[in-house]
Amino acid sequence: MRDVVGAYIWLLRGTPLLLQVFFVYYGLPNFGITLENFPAACIAFVLNYAAYFAEIFRAGIQSIDKGQYEGAKVLGFTYWQTMWRIILPQTVRRVLPPVSNEAITLVKDTALVYAIGLGELLRATKIAVSRDAVTSPFVVAAVFYLVMTYVLTKVFDKLEQRYSIYE
Repeated sequence: MRDVVGAYIWLLRGTPLLLQVFFVYYGLPNFGITLENFPAACIAFVLNYAAYFAEIFRAGIQSIDKGQYEGAKVLGFTYWQTMWRIILPQTVRRVLPPVSNEAITLVKDTALVYAIGLGELLRATKIAVSRDAVTSPFVVAAVFYLVMTYVLTKVFDKLEQRYSIYE
């Protein structure tokens, strides 16, 4: 199982998200699986970001000192009790910054669905620029992306403060 998960993570992190979106939308019909553009985009994003989040959480769990596991064992905790009550709460504190970075990247990566004809902010912007021969819609799109990333940044800042052990 570890090899399968390792191969999955290697494959999804090692290939561009746009290629994965194309594969899910255009490639899966060759295997008898046809999806509309929105579900295809969602599946591609979930598969891609799951690989990144798996690595973030793996690193977070491995960063916890082995003494924590040993202490839990001495106290008679089972493996699952150790994970849920001791390891994962500490892991969450450590992985919040990289998780917030990935969430912000996800918001920006949504522009890639334009490539399979799914309407989104960047597609609407390009249509407006082509129609009106002005570039101001690009500025408006940039402001929207900045506002979305600002909101996400503030939400994750609050979470980091809430789970911080130093403040």
